[in-house]
This record gives sequence, C-alpha cells and structure tokens, in this order.
Amino acid sequence: MRALITGATSGIGKEMAFYLHRRGWQLVLTGRNAEMLRRMAKKFGAGTKYIALDLSQPDAPQALYDFCKGTRIDFLINNAGFGVFGEFTQTDLAQELAMLDVNIRALHILTKLFLCDFEKRGRGWILNVASSAGFMSGPLMAGYYASKNYAVRLTLAIREELRQRNSPVQVSVLCPGPVDTQFSDRAGVHFSAKPANAKYVAQYGVEQALAGKAIIVPTVTMKLALFGAKLCPEQPLAAMAYKIQKRKKE
Repeated sequence: MRALITGATSGIGKEMAFYLHRRGWQLVLTGRNAEMLRRMAKKFGAGTKYIALDLSQPDAPQALYDFCKGTRIDFLINNAGFGVFGEFTQTDLAQELAMLDVNIRALHILTKLFLCDFEKRGRGWILNVASSAGFMSGPLMAGYYASKNYAVRLTLAIREELRQRNSPVQVSVLCPGPVDTQFSDRAGVHFSAKPANAKYVAQYGVEQALAGKAIIVPTVTMKLALFGAKLCPEQPLAAMAYKIQKRKKE
C-alpha cells in the first residue's frame, strides 16, 4: 500500500508520513523543502519517493500527478495549505492568490485526477485536510476560511456522488481546530487557545479516513465548538470569530 502526502515536510503532513511509515505503508512525499524531503526519504528507506514542488505554481499539481504515473497510489492526502492574516482590504493579493492556488486549486486538481484512477481500480482513499474554519466565515482570515469551506463542501459533495453509485472509494475531510504546527508562523499569528498535538491529529485523521469516516474532527473541544456554531446565527458567529481572530495578533 502506498500513500501520497502533500505538505509532507512539517506539521500534520510530516506526522502522517511517520505514522504511515510505522504502519508499513510505502510513501510518496512532496513539499517545498527539498532537503527535508531527502532526509525523510533516507530515514524511511527504499521504496520512498519524493519530489520538491510548490503547489501554488500553475503546473505543479499536474507535475505531481505525472511523477506518480507508474506508481500505484492507494491513499491521497491533500495536506498542503497555509493562511493569510489581516483585513481583506490590506492583505497582499499575490500572497492570497498563492494561498488559494494551494488550498483550493491544487487540492481540486489532485482530488479529481487521483479519484478517477481510484474509481477505475475500484479502491482508494482520499483525505482532504481542511479545518474547523471550513464551517464558518472568518473575519481577518477571510480568504483562508473561505478556502477551507471549499475543501469541506467539495469533499462532502464528492462523497455523496460516490455513495449514490455505491463506489468503494472513500473520501474524507479532516477538520481540526488549532494545531501545534508551523501554520501560525507562516500566517503571522499565534493561537489564543492551546493548540492540539500534531502527532495526535495526524494519527486520528489517518485512522478515521481509512475507516471511512466522512468529517473527522480530532478533539472533543472542537466537536463541541462546531456543534455550538451550528446553533448560532451567522452574524453573531462572525462577530465572535472576529474577536477570536483579533486576539491571535495581540
């Protein structure tokens, strides 16, 4: 069995790689950090493949798919992603577009390409790493929250299409809250609440995806928070989100 992991050099993606390796999976890894990929491949040993790519680049998703041709992929983990913090009128447009290319465009392309392969084969798993942000609007991180809403809704729509035709292929979405990764450094924020352990989130996400779970929320705290969000009207919820986001920069 072989898994392809994007964003594999840090955070949740890196922990997923180590966990799947311990479980005996072969791996194909990608990320921007070529040296880290080389070190990981050396540690995991023969059979590990890697390619350094920036998925914000237009041709990168197709290049990754082409790199995997001739290698049977059983499990696609779309983990790569990042956020941009700030008022919508003040954030850098080029940085936002790069974020959307990674969080939405690359995820969409890779999901489609590998899902078609999995359907022909009659077997496979896809795990799209979204966020609890995917269930609400996010003032001060508007584009990031919107991108994770896309990941959630795309995954659930595809999952229903597969269910309607009794496909054995499984598609899941991982929706953690704050996680102790490099995400906050790249977004330029710090979490106001204690983040979850990346190793736990990674293992929980992999296990639940392989078990066929649709929406995967790793912690009890976040499960309760999302349940409460469903009961709250949109405007008060957005105002609450604004206050939480603002504290990340204080």
